[in-house]
Amino acid sequence: MSEHPETLLTFPCRFPIKVMGPAGRGLESVVVEIVSRHVADVDETAVSVRESRGGKWIAVTLTIEAQSKPQLDAIYQELSAHELVAWAL
Repeated sequence: MSEHPETLLTFPCRFPIKVMGPAGRGLESVVVEIVSRHVADVDETAVSVRESRGGKWIAVTLTIEAQSKPQLDAIYQELSAHELVAWAL
């Protein structure tokens, strides 16, 4: 075992993916579509959406059962590359 583990997470685990982007442009469905390519059973009821105070932005949170760090890395890489995603945490 290395002195500096690659991650502090123990897999599998519940993991919230948080994404922010412009409101009214279909970001919620984009997030579900991208995550579905990497996660077998995406629970669409596990999606929450919050609008910014001014209504210009939305924050989408989707909690998944993460299986590995490479899986999370692939999800974040694809989300970050999408034009509607301002940031992903």
